[in-house]
Amino acid sequence: MRRSWPLILLLALLLPALAVAQAVRDPSPMQFTDQAEADRFHDLAGELRCVKCQNQSLADSNAAIAQDLRHEVLTLMRQGKSNAEVKEYLVARYGEFVLYRPRMDTKTWLLWFGPALVLLAGAVVVINVVRRHARMGAAGTADNAKATAAIDEDQEW
Repeated sequence: MRRSWPLILLLALLLPALAVAQAVRDPSPMQFTDQAEADRFHDLAGELRCVKCQNQSLADSNAAIAQDLRHEVLTLMRQGKSNAEVKEYLVARYGEFVLYRPRMDTKTWLLWFGPALVLLAGAVVVINVVRRHARMGAAGTADNAKATAAIDEDQEW
């Protein structure tokens, strides 16, 4: 018991520190001038991807860079930039990856049409397999009928 006493004391001293720990929050929440600006901001932030998280939109991410980008998007909006200009600015800095819906061009055609090509190739394979089995089944049925007829002729009733 005497040996565990310092450990218990240490845990008792550290326990309040754990209770006070909180997730990092944006220190300065967004202040919008009106509801139209807030709606436009949320629509735009939903179309942009967090460059750190990669699976979350800019609106959903809690990363520090996402907070900075949200403030930058709002600043660009207040400078009178259109949504397309804001997106173009972010693409110039972070690349096409920042867009959830990348533009269709020669670099992204496989991204847009690749799933359809894979689905089409799979359908062709399935059709060929089904046809092959149907042909083999029909040929096998004819052979079985001939064998059954031969057995019937050999039998005496």
